[in-house]
Amino acid sequence: MSDPSRKSSTASTSKDDIDLEKATPQPEFTNEAQALEDMDDNVPRDKFAKLWAVVMFLDKYGVEARGIERVLPDQRTQTSPLAPFWMWLAANMTISTFAIGVLAQSIFFLGLKEAALTIIFFNLLCTLPVAYFSTWGPKLGLRQLTLSRFSFGYATAQLPIVLNCIACVGWSIVNSIVGAQTLRAVSTSHQIPTAAGIVVIAILTIVVSFMGYRVVHLYEKYSWIPVVIIFFIYLGQIARFTESDFGGSGSVEAGNVLSFGATVAGFALGWTSLAADYTVRMPEDMSAYKIFFWTYLGLNTPLILVEILGAAAMTTFAQKPTWEDAFNNNSVGGLLGAGLAGPMGGFGSFLLVLLALSIVANNIPNMYSLALTFQNLHPYAQAIPRIVIVIIGSVIYIVLAIVGASHFEEWLDTLLVILSYWLAIFSTILIEEHLIFRKGKWSNYVPDDFNNWRKLPLGIASFLALGCGVAGAVLGMAQVWYVGVIGRMIGDPEFGGDIGFELAFAFTAVTYPPLRYLEKKWWGY
Repeated sequence: MSDPSRKSSTASTSKDDIDLEKATPQPEFTNEAQALEDMDDNVPRDKFAKLWAVVMFLDKYGVEARGIERVLPDQRTQTSPLAPFWMWLAANMTISTFAIGVLAQSIFFLGLKEAALTIIFFNLLCTLPVAYFSTWGPKLGLRQLTLSRFSFGYATAQLPIVLNCIACVGWSIVNSIVGAQTLRAVSTSHQIPTAAGIVVIAILTIVVSFMGYRVVHLYEKYSWIPVVIIFFIYLGQIARFTESDFGGSGSVEAGNVLSFGATVAGFALGWTSLAADYTVRMPEDMSAYKIFFWTYLGLNTPLILVEILGAAAMTTFAQKPTWEDAFNNNSVGGLLGAGLAGPMGGFGSFLLVLLALSIVANNIPNMYSLALTFQNLHPYAQAIPRIVIVIIGSVIYIVLAIVGASHFEEWLDTLLVILSYWLAIFSTILIEEHLIFRKGKWSNYVPDDFNNWRKLPLGIASFLALGCGVAGAVLGMAQVWYVGVIGRMIGDPEFGGDIGFELAFAFTAVTYPPLRYLEKKWWGY
């Protein structure tokens, strides 16, 4: 159980203490490397002594040394409840979000009204677990995938850890591709090579992710401002050309709505496995309601508005056939360039460059959390400094993005839907464990036991429930490469309608409680 003395010391912090904290450097961002070196936590940091020597040097200049090690209550001094709002507003106020809306017509042939309603419903639903998990960080001071060990157990938690590593790299790939496409659309005569655009975006991402938690939040607090202005300008350029009477009818349209909904869900749920990573330095007594509200608002404001903007842009082709040509040539980047660089000349091209670089705000959480996720694999992985993993992960996704640049839409849709499947399972297990078996009480956790497999769940219940959730996803999925038995019953039998994430949730929700009850009765944890 958490140390009550720590709770009381946190809760009783005086106004004078808070003023003193504001006036002096915060202890959690300085001298962390030495504190980690001195920890007795069975993490073999001495095996990477030379790397840690570099970390100790960079620590003096504000580079975050901490990885998944617990942030103690007296080190959680990020006092603004608005921090999650700015974080998720910026991370989603990007052209990646715009690209999700574009898929409504380019892949699923939905009209603007159907697309807008789908976007609103699935975002409002699927951001609920993200906002909920964000409240967990301040309570236990642990990162999101570290927290999953208290539900999945040490061994079974390796599955979501590996999947999240893949997701972080996968998102970085598709984000970099759409950013590079947008940079290419700046000029029709002297186009920047796609590979060069990907590298530019990656370097900017590395700089912020490398610095760590404080700089990530600082960057995201302001990076959304020029982007939202540009999106308003873009809206003004395309508004008079939009139409709302695309789309199919009857069962075919119902199938397309569900399949597009799964895509929207994959994007929104994508943050569930990262949520607590960005609230671990908030005070333990911070109102959970405030954190939930500001996170939920920060997510849905850009997700709903920018995705609808993307869907609306795809309805302009009847009146602007040249914009369709631009989209066919440069995908999302071409569509944005047609509405900005086309009618506005050089100034529009400048705005397009800024819009392309907005992708950095979306890539930063992926690279920052990739390092934290990877450290959960093993004590040896935890011993590798966070900054090293950020650099290695960036090199990997740069190479893969350059190779996969010509298959953007297929990669994006497939990645999003698969994410919606496993994240529905992940979220269900964490929520049921917390509410049913830990009674929703933080006193029923011993956060310092996160590395002690003997005091964590055995993991058999979560493994079996996860398997049942996968079975549900397979039955309900509707992908180009496979249509499930139930998915085929919705809409056009050839393409079906994707209800994979809904069935994954349902199958997991029904099977986990009885399995966990038996496991807890036998294992004790």
